[in-house]
Amino acid sequence: MGKSLFFLIIFFFSALSIFGQEANLSAGNNSRYLEDQFYAGIAYNFLTDLPSDETIQRNLSYNIHFGFIKDIPINRKRNFGLGVGIGYDTNSYYSNIIATEINSAINYQLSVSSDSLNRSKFETHSIAFPLELRWRTSNAEDYKFWRIYAGVKAEYLFSRLSVARFNSQNENLKFTNNDISQWQYGLTLNFGYNTWNIHLYYSLAPLLKGSALLDNQAIKFRPLRVGVVFYIL
Repeated sequence: MGKSLFFLIIFFFSALSIFGQEANLSAGNNSRYLEDQFYAGIAYNFLTDLPSDETIQRNLSYNIHFGFIKDIPINRKRNFGLGVGIGYDTNSYYSNIIATEINSAINYQLSVSSDSLNRSKFETHSIAFPLELRWRTSNAEDYKFWRIYAGVKAEYLFSRLSVARFNSQNENLKFTNNDISQWQYGLTLNFGYNTWNIHLYYSLAPLLKGSALLDNQAIKFRPLRVGVVFYIL
């Protein structure tokens, strides 16, 4: 994903967020207002707990996510509540780990030179289920406010792929990798003011199952995501 596309996505979500919040709150004061929100975000995936010093990240390991959060206020001031949602996530994790499938067996090896390997990644697509504990300084008349949303997110991966692109076009690989755990879950933290909000996610479980071995060692890396998220009321 090029830098120009990255900034275009940020600009697009920023404009939508401002427009959506102004339109929703212009109706005036409402003591029963809710913070029901559509959300969209983009982040970088850091891989923690890499299996060896020779294992490195390459290219742009990105995350794109969007969905809807249902707001459930739990105090009379309505600035404290729960958020329950559903959404979509896609992730790419680039590294110099190459996965190959032979007779239904998946093997892993490292490429220590970039002369032959163009890029290699694990790619996932999932349905996400976020659950948040939400604090904000908002009311029904003010769409510029501070927020801190902390919680957990579970993801059901309906697509789990290993992809490798080599400088020789005849050697490209792409297959469903069942070593990638079908359920992922982790901690989330979203905080910020008005349009711009920081998004953090840390996985509580390795991306790959314990059966995925590199030089007889389990590949236990966990994603750490850092990015931005936009909310549209």
